[in-house]
Amino acid sequence: MTVLLWAIGIGLIFLAVAIFLWPCLRAQPKPGLEHTRRRDFRMEAAEEIVIPPYYKAQEHIPDPPPRYGQDRMVLLARNPNWLYAYWEVSAARHETILQELDELSQWERSRPVLRLYDVTGVEGFNGTNANSFVDIPIREGTDNWHIKVGQPNRTFCLDLGRILPGGRFITVLRSNVVATPRATISDRLDEEWMWLEGVYRSFTRYQSGLSSPSLIEEIRGRVDLPQGISSPILFESRKGD
Repeated sequence: MTVLLWAIGIGLIFLAVAIFLWPCLRAQPKPGLEHTRRRDFRMEAAEEIVIPPYYKAQEHIPDPPPRYGQDRMVLLARNPNWLYAYWEVSAARHETILQELDELSQWERSRPVLRLYDVTGVEGFNGTNANSFVDIPIREGTDNWHIKVGQPNRTFCLDLGRILPGGRFITVLRSNVVATPRATISDRLDEEWMWLEGVYRSFTRYQSGLSSPSLIEEIRGRVDLPQGISSPILFESRKGD
């Protein structure tokens, strides 16, 4: 009996000591885990940080050249009522015009104009066979112009020229031909795709659940179908055919 009591007492002492020391033992880190963490941290800190390259934008992007030394005149249709034109006259073309005039004074006394031709329906426009034309005064040194025509669905061509003191017009540059778009809904109807009232009514009488061959056979009994087509075009039956 005495031995049993001593055993119980010693057990209680060990239990009390274990309960007292357990929080301290849990607070201490494991040697292996701490060593691993410190080693990983040292390796990460020792790696070289590489900054990715980046694109450095140009401080100043040069503007396109004002001239290219080419004879060019371009006419564009902005909308049904407006046109836009831009052009460039080279020094060589200017010298050629001066030689044709024979006198520099004629050029100096002339005035620049844009001559707008209505060439709707005209084939092979040559400068003399237009339906009509109108002269638009412009300023010296101008290289582009907005033109209000107010004529949808028409075709135009434009000349850059000079009107001499005697009223003669000389062409310096000629543009391409453009057409203004329509300002209304098109009146063209494709009759091939119009539904016939009789055929449309016949579709409402078909039974539901028919397969394609069955549906074609039922349609063939009511309307004439061309043979050898997968998506038949429907035609009304006519008496006497």
